[in-house]
Amino acid sequence: MLNIPQLLAQELAVNTTQVNNALELFAEGATIPFIARYRKERTGGLDEIQLRNISDKYTYLTELEERKKTILDAISSQGKLTDELKAKIEYCLQKNEIEDLYLPYRPKRRTRATIAREKGLEPLAQFIKSLNARNGKPVSLEEEAAKYISEEKDVKTAEEALKGAADILAEEVSEKAELRIYLREYLMDEGEFVSRIKDEHPEGSTKFEMYRNYQIRVKNIAPHNLLALLRGENEGILNLDVSFDESFVLSYLESQEIKTKVPAVRQFYQEMLKDGFNRLIKTSLITEVRTDRNTYADLESIKTFETNLRELLLSSPAGMKPTLAIDPGFRSGCKVSVLSETGKFLEYHAIFPHQAAAQRTQAANTVKKLIEKYNIQLIAIGNGTASRETDEFVSEVLTTIDRQPIKVMVNESGASIYSASDVAIAEFPDLDITVRGAISIGRRLQDPLAELVKIDPKSIGVGQYQHDVDQKLLKKKLDETVESCVNYVGVDLNMASKELLTFVSGMTPTVAKNIVTYRNENGAFKNRRELMKVPKLGPKAFEQAAGFLRIRGGDNPLDNTAVHPESYGVVEAIASDLNIPLTQITQIPEKIKAIDLKKYVTDTVGIPTLRDIISELEKPGRDPRAEFKYATFKEGIKEITDLKIGIELEGIVTNVANFGAFVDIGVHQDGLVHISQLADRFIQDPKDIVKVGQVVKVQVLEINEKLKRISLSMKAVKQG
Repeated sequence: MLNIPQLLAQELAVNTTQVNNALELFAEGATIPFIARYRKERTGGLDEIQLRNISDKYTYLTELEERKKTILDAISSQGKLTDELKAKIEYCLQKNEIEDLYLPYRPKRRTRATIAREKGLEPLAQFIKSLNARNGKPVSLEEEAAKYISEEKDVKTAEEALKGAADILAEEVSEKAELRIYLREYLMDEGEFVSRIKDEHPEGSTKFEMYRNYQIRVKNIAPHNLLALLRGENEGILNLDVSFDESFVLSYLESQEIKTKVPAVRQFYQEMLKDGFNRLIKTSLITEVRTDRNTYADLESIKTFETNLRELLLSSPAGMKPTLAIDPGFRSGCKVSVLSETGKFLEYHAIFPHQAAAQRTQAANTVKKLIEKYNIQLIAIGNGTASRETDEFVSEVLTTIDRQPIKVMVNESGASIYSASDVAIAEFPDLDITVRGAISIGRRLQDPLAELVKIDPKSIGVGQYQHDVDQKLLKKKLDETVESCVNYVGVDLNMASKELLTFVSGMTPTVAKNIVTYRNENGAFKNRRELMKVPKLGPKAFEQAAGFLRIRGGDNPLDNTAVHPESYGVVEAIASDLNIPLTQITQIPEKIKAIDLKKYVTDTVGIPTLRDIISELEKPGRDPRAEFKYATFKEGIKEITDLKIGIELEGIVTNVANFGAFVDIGVHQDGLVHISQLADRFIQDPKDIVKVGQVVKVQVLEINEKLKRISLSMKAVKQG
């Protein structure tokens, strides 16, 4: 069987010891964020990406080994397992190749070949096979086949007997692993996806117009194109086929299977191979090729979703400051919620600034009073319906007062999903759904990560064909992304919601809930060790979680850093050597820089961990996210009808796909910067140039009001 650690080490370009240690840590229940941050000595500094690759590939290979065992047992029980076949199976690295090898031995439903064998035609098939293996005198296959005519076995003619023999031989050929592997690779390399929009859909009537007469090599198709084709096929709008040179395939099969020069046998084999390919090989191989490309497209789409989600979750927080959050609306009014500097809901009002003048004046007075009453420093305005009109209204209000809070347009994708969720109902059972939406918008501005973890990532609007891809894999990868982001930033133990705590390394939903309950009953945590009093939070969970949880103003200044409690002794030794009280260790970075780290190396604490400790002591409690920036939309541009070709605007990237980036320019419809318009050079991947949440400058290239499509360019405008 395979040496899995050795294979992983070779494939991932690391050494076997690193892989073995990582696998041991996984087996011990350690999470990937914990291993990457606090077990660098054991893994040789493997990062999260490398660790996830090891985990994923290890799972694939162990499943492969289990499948091999099942297949070997099945073939052995039939008495057909040869040493050669066993070796082929044992050293196989791909699941589809394993299934190719197993195909001749797999239990079958009743096939045409099965029926032919039941009629006693196996000897005839083997006779013809023996004729093919040599060059002899011309023969009459019909004369031999006539011997098998039997009323009892329902073989009425020699022709029927020959057809039965051909069915048996065709099945044998269709199950040859080496032939299937070659033909699969041929279809992958030379095949083409061909699509046609069905006649009942006239030109220009569907969103799949570019696929009306579409043709591209299987190996060259972009993931987003394939996912679009599959969606169009599922919606019944287009037909999708895989085309290839069938004459080449039949010639190849003949070259591999026909050995004789006897005309009658050659003709029999040619007809048998054509039938066998069309009936038993073609459809299954096309399905395999489609599945392979679909899987690849899913993976690439999910990778893009992961990247976009990471950028969104790690968006710069405006900070925990008193915030006025507005969910805009016309007839139903704007919902205004006030949040404290800790995100606590304080007050709610409905205002109607977009109706009569008197109501606009009343709305302005309400906003002014709230700004003054709560010392508002941030104003969050949702970017949905009436957002630009509300933005202008708030700007007017701010000109009449001395206080000037920062006003930001906030992407509200998924806010309505959150508002109606069990999470929101549990948090605000007595508030209307619209009020919850406004609260979510405000909290997104204060701290995007803390708020967005409450929403299903698929509802946030940064995916590409997210409803078409493998849903199980998508959930796994998005959950991993959220977990990675939460632990990268760290969590305030005394402010975090149950939902946020759930993603902390080592936490379960039950333990997260127990932490919040304990906090509510006993007040703020004073130190990390107090976590051990939380029900069901044992030593293992504490080990995994403690370093990612922060306590501001607690008993120990190290509790507000990423220094793990298991390393506190090292910091205490450093403080003692520097003759500094532990309470001041984070206040004198210049002395910390001069420390000789080698002096503090132990069996469990090496230079990598010591460097991380020093880095934390130099900047205790720092937020690793970027500095807060926001876009300023152009005045007077509220709707798509306000746009003019050539106009330059500022906007914010809302989504990045394989083919370009979508940018919110304040007209309720994101514009597309095609990959060719991102920069004045060739771009392989849009993610190399832009990311979700980035503020960019664009120029309008094209406007299609009917289809609500806006084409933009970044390369036409100087960035920065």
